[in-house]
Amino acid sequence: MQPQTTSSQIDLHPTILALLERRGHKGQQGIAEFLSWDLKKLSDLGALKDLNKGANRIVQAVEGGEKIGVYGDYDVDGTTACALLYFFFKMLNVSVDLIQPSRFVEGYGIHPSNIDAAVQRGLNVLITVDCGITAHDAARRAREVNLDLIITDHHKEAVEGLPEAFAVINPNRCDEAPDLTLKSLAGVAVAFCLALEIKKVFEGQGRTVPSLYPLLQFVAIGTICDLAPMSLNNLKLVRHGLKQMADSCYFGLRSFFTPEEREVGKVLSEKCGFFIGPMINSKGRLEHPEKALELLVAEDSDRAFLCYNQLDISNRERKMIQARVFELAREQVVRELEGDDPVACVVYSPDWHEGVIGIVASKLVDTFKVPAIVFTNAQENGLLKGSARSAGDLNIFEILQKLSHHFVRFGGHKAAAGLSLKSENFPAFTQEFKKILRTLPLMLRTGSETFDLEIKAHDIGPKLVRDLEMLEPFGNGNERPVFRARDLQIESYELMKDVHVRWNLVSKTDPNYRLKGVSFNYIGKWQAIHPEEIFKTYASHPHSSPIIDFELGINRWKGKEFVQLQIKNIQMSC
Repeated sequence: MQPQTTSSQIDLHPTILALLERRGHKGQQGIAEFLSWDLKKLSDLGALKDLNKGANRIVQAVEGGEKIGVYGDYDVDGTTACALLYFFFKMLNVSVDLIQPSRFVEGYGIHPSNIDAAVQRGLNVLITVDCGITAHDAARRAREVNLDLIITDHHKEAVEGLPEAFAVINPNRCDEAPDLTLKSLAGVAVAFCLALEIKKVFEGQGRTVPSLYPLLQFVAIGTICDLAPMSLNNLKLVRHGLKQMADSCYFGLRSFFTPEEREVGKVLSEKCGFFIGPMINSKGRLEHPEKALELLVAEDSDRAFLCYNQLDISNRERKMIQARVFELAREQVVRELEGDDPVACVVYSPDWHEGVIGIVASKLVDTFKVPAIVFTNAQENGLLKGSARSAGDLNIFEILQKLSHHFVRFGGHKAAAGLSLKSENFPAFTQEFKKILRTLPLMLRTGSETFDLEIKAHDIGPKLVRDLEMLEPFGNGNERPVFRARDLQIESYELMKDVHVRWNLVSKTDPNYRLKGVSFNYIGKWQAIHPEEIFKTYASHPHSSPIIDFELGINRWKGKEFVQLQIKNIQMSC
């Protein structure tokens, strides 16, 4: 990925130009703006309410030798935000206490007990990252014990009113301007804004503070993995973070890359979303998340190697648990369908591991194309804990807000939410949730197999795929493009690990033009046609071709590169 900022520099494959126009980036100026890396054209990151107030309090604490703590959520966004502030304060020669809760003990967010523990540590100022906007009880407790609580978050309030903290820094707080261009920032990016403001205050006093540019690596990971919308601001921040990552100055981040990857020097968003993010999350899904944070703040290669290996073990275990829970959840959905298409997947078992229910909910959405909520027993007796994921353009947070009378706890955003309710409320909640969904247009509440552009087989080549990487980072609001082709035939296929399919494809008009494709987790996918049926159908109808929807990428392996179709859907056309 290299900067493309002026019309004279734009030399893109015609398919990419057509794609950008279809997505609303029209003309040379619109395309240049979308592809821009220019950090000088970011929105004012200092425009957040309470930002200057919080920054000045922290500067006062630094100058007065007061003790500062950073309290972060246990997911990727919160963990990267903790690491970002750790290294920022290190630039100031200030040590901070890093604190993360366990999802199985304290649960999500900050609570009065965490405030009391912070006081016992001798902390004078406590900064939350990626949590706190619903922490009314904790904020009141902080005032009682004279602990200055500075909340940085990006979630919306689940109830009206802000916590009574010393400062509440959140682009989505209720009294921020509706047209604020920073609303898409992830929690880690809000923490970055705070660091920038502190730097600004210090420099206004004549103190030199090093560049914060390397910290954008943490912003990139947290933004991608938290599915923050890829606004123009986030695109720029993430691009600069990804650019630095393969040759990172941080030992923990370097451990995620093989020597070959570092040599290539190119990091794509999928590396964060499908590898780094799950690795960071794995420890917190099964036990206490501290090893993930220890990895990110490791200050020598030996420590990073040790922590990385522990995460790798946890991630393997997480995959096994997740696979089993997903299969049981999927079977439960199918049993309850009774021949009908699902309105939503709402499933429960007391035995499912709490740490994987969010991933399982996402996989149910991918499988059935409808919203999903997966419940299991909470730590508290009589409570169920659920993790919700949206489908299509549905704002799952707004829907669940209408049902908040059922909940003991609740929080989240448009795409995802967490909730706890009494077990006796589960049947009524499920019925009301599905009833509300049925009143909404089908197109709003379902994910459909859509594609961006129909192209010819001969359009597919290295130029197209390399230019496609110029559109990185892909994510929420800048989805990886899906193409459709009707002139590719399936020459052969093979199964991999019983669930994946590798396809060998050939152009219908040129038998010498061959391409490779792969479908991950294809076998068992809801309403997917088995590869053998597809192959036999087209073997007996050589003049027909399937309709293939796919993403494009470059498979890099042992120094070699080849174009690979990541096949999402195959429709029969004969």
